[in-house]
Amino acid sequence: MIATSARVITIANGTAQVEPTAQSGCGGCKTSSSCAVSGLGKYFSNNRKTIEVKCDASVRAGDELHMTMSEADFLKAGVLAYLLPSLFTIIGAGLAATLNDSDVGAVAGAALGFASGLLLVRLLAWVPRMTVRQVNGLFNEGDAP
Repeated sequence: MIATSARVITIANGTAQVEPTAQSGCGGCKTSSSCAVSGLGKYFSNNRKTIEVKCDASVRAGDELHMTMSEADFLKAGVLAYLLPSLFTIIGAGLAATLNDSDVGAVAGAALGFASGLLLVRLLAWVPRMTVRQVNGLFNEGDAP
């Protein structure tokens, strides 16, 4: 499990705006500054101020939350976000290069493949399953960010 803690800033219409309270690693060694696999801790780094989390339970501004995500969901999100558009880029460039012997055609095919990959990721609209718990107890499971 990849975990981090966050504090609720605002809540409206079943969506809470949360910000990180601590930059945490994966939990194995607590060295998030030099760890390449800290996952959700990197997602909630100081560079990212707030995110939205769907929330059906009653939470208030200032509540402390513990958020976890499975490694499998994190890996699937990475494959969809990075590998799929990259793969479509290579396929588009390869197809365009075989149909047209110019470099301009290959570049255009790569751009079209990349755009197609991004569109497919957007159409799939898969969101990783995230478990959100209040620090003092369970309030909601399976919420998606």
